[in-house]
Amino acid sequence: MAAGSERPLNEVKFLTVAEVASVMRVSKMTVYRLVHSGHLPAIRVGRSFRVPEQAVHEYLRESFVGVESA
Repeated sequence: MAAGSERPLNEVKFLTVAEVASVMRVSKMTVYRLVHSGHLPAIRVGRSFRVPEQAVHEYLRESFVGVESA
C-alpha cells in the first residue's frame, strides 16, 4: 500500500483468498500465486491468508490496461 494511505489496523477490511478470487473473477490458485510472488500483499492467519481490501483495489487499478483513443 502507498505510504500516504496507511490506516489503523482496526479500520482495514481483510478479505479471504476466496473473496479476493470472487472480486477479481479468477481462481483461488491465481490469488495464491499473486500472494506468493509478492504482487499482492497478504498476512498469514494460521494456515490461511488475508488480503487487505484496499490492496486488491490498488492491484487492479495498477494492472488496468486502458484503451487509448486516437
